[in-house]
This record gives sequence, structure tokens and C-alpha cells, in this order.
Amino acid sequence: MRACGTGWRKRPARAASTSAFIRAALEERVSDRGATLTDAEQRVAASLDQIGGQLRRLGTAQQAQFALTDAFARLFLICVPEPPKDVFELAKAKAKGRYEKLLRGVAENMTGEARATLGGLVDRDE
Repeated sequence: MRACGTGWRKRPARAASTSAFIRAALEERVSDRGATLTDAEQRVAASLDQIGGQLRRLGTAQQAQFALTDAFARLFLICVPEPPKDVFELAKAKAKGRYEKLLRGVAENMTGEARATLGGLVDRDE
């Protein structure tokens, strides 16, 4: 007899090879561990499952947002003509000002790190 894990067990019948003996010992050890999951391990596993579900939902929402933005950009590019070449620079300067004003308005409604990141976009030099 030999001591293994939590109690005394009989030694397995003589294995045909060393690798078979090691395989049997590992299978026994793994089956013992799987049967004795603690409450803490079960809570951690449940939390990880919950986080995984939340990440999948977030990924789906991100894909939907990208598709909506793409559809809007296509519609905008189809429906809004480019300004004539003689006023292009003036239109570009005005558009840049409106864009920065838009970003400032959005940043006011955001909090935390996202607000700082968006503020960095407004203040960048182009």
C-alpha cells in the first residue's frame, strides 16, 4: 500500500510499462482533483463564465456599432457632394472647426479615461 493524496489506496496492478503506470497515476490524480472543487473555485468559474458572456455581448454591440457607422458613412458620401475646388480650403477649415466643437460636446458627456482620450483628440495638432 502507499499514501496518495488524501488517503491510503492500494497500488494499481503492475502496469505493462512505465508510461502506462505514469498515465494511470496522472488520471487518478486528475480525477481526485476534479471531484473536490472548492466553493471558491466554483465561484471563480461562475464569475469567469459571466464575464465571458458579457464580453461576447460587448463584441456583438461593437460589431453592430461599426456596421451602423459604416452605413452612415456610405450614405453621407453618396448624398453630400464635395465642395468646389475654389472654396475647398475654406470649407475644410470650417469643417475642422465644427468637428472640434462636436468632439468637445461629446467629451463633456463622457467621464473618466474616455473623456481624457477624447480631449486628446480635440487638442491634437494636424
